[in-house]
Amino acid sequence: MSIADQILYEDNHLIALNKLPGQIVQGDKTGDTPLVEEVKAFLKERDNKPGNVFCGVIHRLDRPVSGVVIFAKTSKALTRMDALVHDRNFHKTYLAVVKNRPPAEEGHLEDYLFRVEKSNKSFVTDDPQKAGAKLAILDYRLKAVSAGGYHLLEVALHTGRHHQIRCQLAHMGCPIKGDLKYGASRSNPDGSISLHAYRLEFEHPVRHEKVVITAPTPWNYFD
Repeated sequence: MSIADQILYEDNHLIALNKLPGQIVQGDKTGDTPLVEEVKAFLKERDNKPGNVFCGVIHRLDRPVSGVVIFAKTSKALTRMDALVHDRNFHKTYLAVVKNRPPAEEGHLEDYLFRVEKSNKSFVTDDPQKAGAKLAILDYRLKAVSAGGYHLLEVALHTGRHHQIRCQLAHMGCPIKGDLKYGASRSNPDGSISLHAYRLEFEHPVRHEKVVITAPTPWNYFD
């Protein structure tokens, strides 16, 4: 799928894409071309821009996760969007498929997470004073149950910790389908996990209007 086909929203200041599983937002040790560089190249060619093209990363999605990711096309927009994220005025809603039924149809989770760099994995700790521990907050709601026993959860993310949804849902006893790192019984055939950034809501950094961006999932909820 081309970058043009992934665009969900664009104006003079921002561009939002429906990220595919396997795409990386920023460069990492794999050396694979990140999405931010693909967007730069696309804008340069499409708009026939001379010189360098600005494209700022506002937030990230894990490589096996799909869904809405937004970039800033100007430094002014990036600074203002960074402030929205910092002040928690950048609202992200996810869809997650889990095998195990959650303990309640809706719930509020607050956990302290710490990251282990060597394994690139986060863990819940009962000690908020533990080195590196950060408070992680989300709300979830059960939306549907499939005939095969999978459960579709809507997750509202209130903080942005490393692997937060994956870690907190697994700690609750509901690892995400395909997420071997956090306890799923088997992988998805394409290497993805069944976690999708479904919706972004924020105030536009220049026009100060409410913006809501949604992205269709690349998978059937219960495949």
